[in-house]
Amino acid sequence: MNVSRTVLTKIVLPGDTNNHNTLFGGLLMKYIDEVAAIAAKRHTQRDIVTASIDGVHFHKPILSGHIVTLEAYVSSVGHTSVEVFVKIMTEDFRSNEQTIAATSFLTFVALDEHGKPAPVPEVYPETEEQKFVFKDRHARREARQKKRIETNKLIKALGS
Repeated sequence: MNVSRTVLTKIVLPGDTNNHNTLFGGLLMKYIDEVAAIAAKRHTQRDIVTASIDGVHFHKPILSGHIVTLEAYVSSVGHTSVEVFVKIMTEDFRSNEQTIAATSFLTFVALDEHGKPAPVPEVYPETEEQKFVFKDRHARREARQKKRIETNKLIKALGS
């Protein structure tokens, strides 16, 4: 898992914030997709596409002037897909206090040179955190598959 580990650090500037003086959620989602994609590419050594974002679970606001650090790594794999976990930390540089602000799981599909899904290498957790995240991979995959079925039903009902 450490081969895929990717870290992105930003300072939250006033132009990055909403009327609550906190980081725009959409901008954070862009950062999450970017850092997760890099982790997926590092693991697969292939081009990848985002297949799904399970969600972004916000725990604490990220304030203007704070430092935000996103750490991503491949947490599980399928045959052609990789699940990436992203932990988002907020830091008050004055006190050096760091806390988890949000978490997210994303799924990417690896592509071969023809743009078709390609096999991916196995992943092996190394740290205690990675082992903890890895442990629940089957439940997350099952929830994603259920959500995909629900989404397909919705799309069909909408006529597309």
